[in-house]
Amino acid sequence: MPGNRTRKSWRSRIAAATALLVSCSLLTACSGPDGAGGDGGKVVLRYTWWGNPDRAARTQEAVDLFEKKHPEIEVQTSFSGYDAYKQKLATQAAGGDAPDVMQLDYRMIDQYASGGVLLDFAEQRSVLDTGEFDAGLLATGKVDGKQYAIPQARGTETVVYDTAQWKKSGVTLPREGWTWSEWADAMRELAERTGKPGATDPGQSEDAFEVWLRGRGKSLYTEDRRLGFTVDDLTHWWTFADKLRREGAVSPAEQTTQLDGTVENTPLGRGRAISDSNWDAPSSGFVALVPDGVTLAPMPSGEDGTPGQYFKPSMFMGVAADAGHPEESVQLVDFMLNDPDAAKILGATRGIPVNETLRESIAPGLKDFDRTVYDYQASLEGDLDAPPQAPPSGDSALQTTFQRDYDQVSYERMSPREAAEDYVTEAKAELRS
Repeated sequence: MPGNRTRKSWRSRIAAATALLVSCSLLTACSGPDGAGGDGGKVVLRYTWWGNPDRAARTQEAVDLFEKKHPEIEVQTSFSGYDAYKQKLATQAAGGDAPDVMQLDYRMIDQYASGGVLLDFAEQRSVLDTGEFDAGLLATGKVDGKQYAIPQARGTETVVYDTAQWKKSGVTLPREGWTWSEWADAMRELAERTGKPGATDPGQSEDAFEVWLRGRGKSLYTEDRRLGFTVDDLTHWWTFADKLRREGAVSPAEQTTQLDGTVENTPLGRGRAISDSNWDAPSSGFVALVPDGVTLAPMPSGEDGTPGQYFKPSMFMGVAADAGHPEESVQLVDFMLNDPDAAKILGATRGIPVNETLRESIAPGLKDFDRTVYDYQASLEGDLDAPPQAPPSGDSALQTTFQRDYDQVSYERMSPREAAEDYVTEAKAELRS
């Protein structure tokens, strides 16, 4: 469970990217106005993604290299935080104005594929090389047998914690195979010894719930795209989280409801908690926020030791079905996933590359938080189950419903069972629509 205390290069990179974020606010194109023609009749592509400033800086650097290697193509780039990105992309897709190349979350694929927004990559099979990709990971981008999305990197969930504060507390450090009960006890001890909640309240996180479910031998969804859990399961989870919140072991409602998908607005990022549950690569954002560095630890397992976390495509790349230049759009995807120079630039900012040859070739040169992510994943190699299929259309909306219903629990307006009944009823209706 590697720590990270070398932050100068990361802070300078993030500072530079923050300036880029200001100038490229909420999905406004960085390279020129949306739809503008390129210089000298160049092919113009729009490429958009979400992430922190470090990811933005590296992605822009890789795009600049692509343009240098393909002078006939101009790429207009844009990015934002996840929540704003999700809303904007949904608006663009509904209006028939999806960007040519887009970053996609696991939970977006079915929604946009079934809605006719995404290109089937089989139409440009000769342009994209997937020969070095793990077959299981590649399959997660398929819907009804068609490849609508390509995994861009591999990631997994983590308990990310303030290294110095946890060690100073004297509480036993996390270890692989610790259970949810042991995690809860550690959060109580941290709160008692530090005067801060041990963690962000996990009750609001569908991702954390999925890890908990899988550790109990269940799943978020079945293969036929229905709920894989019951009201009793969700009641159990929300009762577990609500008890910890009432005890002060995890963050209070007024902090948890400020979560917006950015690390800056987490209790850990604000210095108000000792740890957070997050994905490994995005946890790089904590480096600039936690003075003495952070450490990545495995997620808790089921009470019998069954791991609930898995290696998941940390995100995907997709191409719009109505892209004006589909071949060039897929060229950009191929470059971002397979070019050795691009891989060196991008490092682990989205997770470890899915191209297995590139993964091994960049490993010796990884440093700072990239190395932290690589070592963390290496420590889990061979211990995690294969990823499930992409969630069904409707799950993206249900993430919001999940948080909304748990807010009612954390503000004590509904009991865990009342909220669970409400969620399951709405989820079943959403999945039938």
